[in-house]
Amino acid sequence: SIASADMDLNQLEAFLTAQTKKQGGITSDQAAVIAKFWKSHRMNIHESLIDRSRWDRVLKNMNWRVDLKSQLRHTDHMNTPVAIVEMELDKKGQ
Repeated sequence: SIASADMDLNQLEAFLTAQTKKQGGITSDQAAVIAKFWKSHRMNIHESLIDRSRWDRVLKNMNWRVDLKSQLRHTDHMNTPVAIVEMELDKKGQ
């Protein structure tokens, strides 16, 4: 629950307090150990969850621009915006 919600320190404290008050929950010593572990490893755990939830390909880089045609033979096509998008994909882990 802590990792999937990516809890900040206030949320973590409230969650662990609720767990210590729950019947059959954790002790305050266990809550302190979990809080210390989460504070130390939160970023690594979060990155690991993100890596596991990605599909095969990931977006590595993206560039875009919008062009306006200012001179054409037919005036009905003038000032028509054209969007150009370049996306660079990468395989996970490469």
